[in-house]
Formats: sequence, structure tokens, C-alpha cells
Amino acid sequence: MTKREMFARIASVCANDPEIVAFVAHEVELLDKKNKAPKKATKTQIENESIKDKILATLAENGSPMTATAIAESIGVSVNKASALLTQLKEDNSVTREVVKRKAYFTIA
Repeated sequence: MTKREMFARIASVCANDPEIVAFVAHEVELLDKKNKAPKKATKTQIENESIKDKILATLAENGSPMTATAIAESIGVSVNKASALLTQLKEDNSVTREVVKRKAYFTIA
């Protein structure tokens, strides 16, 4: 159960107590304000954006499909990090993934 659902339930149970209803309305207002605030990127997210740029540059320079291992070695990151960022790039439609003989190859979309 979410906070919003809990507050709605409290408000319905205590509908005859204006003090509780006012409190619940204020708490829901605070939730709305918190959810509308712009989210600041974390340090890791900022670093990952520059690594994604390096991945795209490496794929563009190479011109042929590359594995996550080859990409990781060429830009100096772990294979796990390269794979995770390649997955994000694939979800953003920046790269394509093709499996050939159980090996995944990535190219610029």
C-alpha cells in the first residue's frame, strides 16, 4: 500500500474529524510537491552519460558490430558496466543488438 492509498484510507475512516482530514490533505499535498520536483542526476548517472558517449564514439569509429567485451576493453571499463550501459542505449534506440551464435553484437542504430 502506498502512502497516498494509506492517507486516502485514513481520510475515509476519519471523515468526521476535520483535524485529521486537514492533516491528511496537507500530507497528500506534500507528496504531490515532492513528486513534481525535478530530479537531479546523481554523480554516477553523470559519469555514465560520458561513458555512453564513449561507447557510441567507439561504435562509430569501428564501423562494424562489436561485442560488449570489445567495447569495454577499448574504453577501459568493466564488461558489466559496458553491458549495463549498452542495455540502456538499446532501450533508448541508440544502438541495436544482434545475437550471432550465442554472442551479442552491438551497432549504432
